[in-house]
Amino acid sequence: MPLSSLSGALFAFCNKKRDKLKLLYWDQSGFALWYKRLEQEKFKWPRRLSKTVIELNEVQLHWLLAGYDITQMKPHAHLDYQTLL
Repeated sequence: MPLSSLSGALFAFCNKKRDKLKLLYWDQSGFALWYKRLEQEKFKWPRRLSKTVIELNEVQLHWLLAGYDITQMKPHAHLDYQTLL
């Protein structure tokens, strides 16, 4: 990776199916891992980029996690479940 994992940067990884996202960062006492799995939609992961590092601001990260395509500003459909299995 071009950045040090101890730099304080947030590293985001998306699986091939784009339905799972992992965020990894160093919080001065250890690594923290945040994981999100989508039930029906896919993350709008940037594709065909010439560089391996993308810099997002806090708002753009929240948009990505909320399901927005940060290039088109279109969100995921909201799911309304009554129970969880």
